[in-house]
Amino acid sequence: MPAHIIDGKSIAAAMREDIARRVQLLPEDQRPGLAVVLIGEDPASMSYVTAKERACTAAGMHSEDIRLPVSTSQQDLLQLIDELNNRDSIHGILVQLPLPAHIDPDAVIHAIDPCKDVDAFHPENLGHMVMGSPRFLPCTPHGIVHLLQKADVPLAGAHAVIVGRSNIVGKPLANMLLQRNCNATVTVCHTGTRDLASHTLQADILVAAAGRPGLITPDMIKPGAAVIDVGVNRITDTSRKRGYRLAGDVDFAAASAVAGWITPVPGGVGPMTITMLLENTLRSAIAAADNEDPINVP
Repeated sequence: MPAHIIDGKSIAAAMREDIARRVQLLPEDQRPGLAVVLIGEDPASMSYVTAKERACTAAGMHSEDIRLPVSTSQQDLLQLIDELNNRDSIHGILVQLPLPAHIDPDAVIHAIDPCKDVDAFHPENLGHMVMGSPRFLPCTPHGIVHLLQKADVPLAGAHAVIVGRSNIVGKPLANMLLQRNCNATVTVCHTGTRDLASHTLQADILVAAAGRPGLITPDMIKPGAAVIDVGVNRITDTSRKRGYRLAGDVDFAAASAVAGWITPVPGGVGPMTITMLLENTLRSAIAAADNEDPINVP
């Protein structure tokens, strides 16, 4: 029996409708505001920032799209972040990564007010997450957990294997899955892992987040497992108008014959990342209206 396809696009659409409804309940002067800062003209980043801006507008949020030249200095960027930190109309600040080589991403992440850090990259927010009392949850991992829950994939007692240990996906997702509300047993694999397949074949939940197209083949998947493909890789394809196609880290067609659940690329995890960004921004706005820390917003 072919795998059940977890439709991230439709799940995200339903969530965004609910977010838009909740936004409309707020007074106009409390409308959530998200500032997205992009430095340079990386095509993938530009496309992603545009998608975020459209999602904000559709949800009734204020979106401030700030695009700066690649020559922007670190000092100028930090001054901009300080200004946004102090602007009452802005509830979320996102600086699109990667940054030019002359700018230290850690300095930028540390500079963002933790109560406006809707990407949840600030060390203070990561600490709250690890302690099990999150202010915000990182968007992509939060989206993955939500997809698993909506698809009724059993989490408690499941063995989750994550391929990839990035600060954006692998590490925070591992922590989220082992929290008591998920209660999974977690293995994290990476470039130093020996015999990757011996680990992936044990997974009830397999998350591929390595950024390597086709890394996970059907012979590496436990029959009936839930397979979450986080990879978004551009593959040259002259038959396409844009000259490329998107592919995940999983051989989707072949894996679908083995897995119990699977996410497509595109249309799986991607739409959930932006949706969780909107959710975090809304929570920040609600907290600001009540003069509270977002950690206290349900």
